[in-house]
Amino acid sequence: MKSSAILFGAAAINFKKIRGQETQSWPVGVPLGRNCTSGKINLRSKPTVDSEILKEVFEDTIIEWEREVIGQAPPGLISRRWVQTPGGYLYSPSVQPVVNNPNIPLDSLPNNPSGPGMWVEVTIPYVDLVMDNPPARSPWLSSVQFPRLYFSQVTWVDQIRKDANGKVFYRINEKYGNPGDILWASADAFRYITPDEISPIHPEVPDKRVIVDVNYQTLSCYEGNSEVYFCRVSTGAEFNAAGEAVENWSTPPGPHPIFRKLVSIHMSGDASGAGWDTGGIGWACFFAQGGVAIHSTFWHNNFGVPVSHGCVNARAEDAKWVFRWTSPEVAYDPGDITVGMPGGTIVEVKRI
Repeated sequence: MKSSAILFGAAAINFKKIRGQETQSWPVGVPLGRNCTSGKINLRSKPTVDSEILKEVFEDTIIEWEREVIGQAPPGLISRRWVQTPGGYLYSPSVQPVVNNPNIPLDSLPNNPSGPGMWVEVTIPYVDLVMDNPPARSPWLSSVQFPRLYFSQVTWVDQIRKDANGKVFYRINEKYGNPGDILWASADAFRYITPDEISPIHPEVPDKRVIVDVNYQTLSCYEGNSEVYFCRVSTGAEFNAAGEAVENWSTPPGPHPIFRKLVSIHMSGDASGAGWDTGGIGWACFFAQGGVAIHSTFWHNNFGVPVSHGCVNARAEDAKWVFRWTSPEVAYDPGDITVGMPGGTIVEVKRI
């Protein structure tokens, strides 16, 4: 265990590097995987549930990702995808694909109409956080021993500081849905998202629609009759972790116009007795009442299987493309827009 301090004049924040990325040696720029469950998963000798357990892999452990293979689905589950590692096989839905790409920190923040600040994306497997204004207000912060942001999460930075050794830190202050928590993290974990990166894709095309197929767990983007984008997604689950039917988790069928879009949002809610509270959710396109949105997802890799609380979970790169392609258009600052009826691009949720 080591410790250091971020110095702000006479004030100091203790930044405890416990289990942090600085204690690990992650290879740069190669495919890696993170145990994204809240517990341990088994590394097996073969991609089957009855093969020998070689090792227990604990939460947030980073492994080398060689390739994905088709094996045996565990009892009661659907996906047959497994990750092949140098030492064995892990069940793929429990492993987030990540990369370690540290960044050169900025010396100053870009200026925007509302003042200095920038959208950033986490580009390393995870980064440890320290609170600026304890106690924690968010349930997720008060429930974890080691608060972190994970690969592909998107958030807002509104200050830059250096510690006594010259190490740069960014202040994380979520713009939307934040109950009031302000956090600090090592700046090299974040990539500056430029305004060009959220510029619209094909804004001149008037006839656009998104089709979410619940039966096949896919999302397609159409310009007229031409499909221009396709990806796997995860829509609302039919059963909770206890195996109980949860009808109100289903993604609502029918055509819905996108009425709000945000570069990033802190989302929380409660359905059928199961609560959630998650920050840094990127590329959110809200299209139905009850907080139903297409958005980036980092907490599972089970795309192609219905597992959400009603939203359309997508990989970060897929959610970002849909965000940029759909209307309404979103300005970099404030990074949020709400429109009235008839709304923006239609999202048609199909269910046979």
